[in-house]
Amino acid sequence: MKVKHRVPRPSVGFSLIEVLLGIALIGIAMLGLAQLFVMSVWSNHRSEQISTATFFGQQEMDHLRTLTAAELQTLQTNFVDENLDVNNDGAADYRRITQISSPQQSLWTARVLVFPPSMIDKEANVLFANPLANRVLSDMYSVIYR
Repeated sequence: MKVKHRVPRPSVGFSLIEVLLGIALIGIAMLGLAQLFVMSVWSNHRSEQISTATFFGQQEMDHLRTLTAAELQTLQTNFVDENLDVNNDGAADYRRITQISSPQQSLWTARVLVFPPSMIDKEANVLFANPLANRVLSDMYSVIYR
């Protein structure tokens, strides 16, 4: 009888090194995606803040446009400074500062700035002097004629 030699077949499957290398590559890719996810969440939060601040600024401008000349004259002396609590939790979510001035008879200029709650403790004059340095979320300017 003749003895047949068996030819070894190549092993089927992955080696431990190949599996570990694959897991490492997937892990690196997932870290990049996680960072992208965190940045998108931050960006969405920031855009929501700006949208809400713009709404509050526009709301105040609409209110100012309904006022009479006498009411605008009384508002022109000081800043109108208010803290806005959006979700009624007792903590201010935005700070809205309005300034009315009258450069000529029957003409008023209105400027509304909306800031994040971190700017609640600062003086209104400081915020108005340099809104960009104080992280303004919305800056609106309008002319009202009566």
